[in-house]
Amino acid sequence: MPMPTEERVSQLVAGLVERRGFDLEGVAISAAGAQTKVKVTVDSDTASDLDAVADLSSEISQALDDAGDFGETPYLLEVTTPGVDRPLTAPRHWRRAQGRKVKLALRPGVESPEEKGKPHFEARVGVLTDDSVALVLGGKRKPHRVTVPLADIESAVVQVEFSPPGAAELELAGGVAQGRPQPGAQEESETSQESETATATAAAVSLTEGIVE
Repeated sequence: MPMPTEERVSQLVAGLVERRGFDLEGVAISAAGAQTKVKVTVDSDTASDLDAVADLSSEISQALDDAGDFGETPYLLEVTTPGVDRPLTAPRHWRRAQGRKVKLALRPGVESPEEKGKPHFEARVGVLTDDSVALVLGGKRKPHRVTVPLADIESAVVQVEFSPPGAAELELAGGVAQGRPQPGAQEESETSQESETATATAAAVSLTEGIVE
């Protein structure tokens, strides 16, 4: 029996994820030995806890079993939140990354606000508006704020930090998004246990504790 596609699984779980107050960030299906691994990544504006992720994992597992798309093929379901070094591809990602350092690439032809005019640079994420985001450049030594349209940004990835930002730098960013950890506070443990995970095989649910980013 052919395996369901990632699009099919997304359709099956999207309603459950939304009702639990999460956003569906992605579904990935891959081989895991004799099993099939189904990874469902979710996120929310508020910090998620293990119980909420576990409850969602149980509901998704039941929904997949009821749909019968896997037939008799065993599968391993993993419901997880994004890791520290997430890419920012939607406005909600920028909102949740406020206060974090990111590495950006501007679209070709866009004038760079960076001191040397480089199209690739690091900045700290500030407040998001409808179509633009404030960025704090200059690091701890010369922090200053600029505003860049989201449409001008080709890619952006949150960076791992092992020391806290300067007070002035963080103040210009408007602080850290509510419910998110302070930059540099627990990055080492976050990279070794990147996200909070609930794993289910058929109807059985087990938890692997981690740190919610």
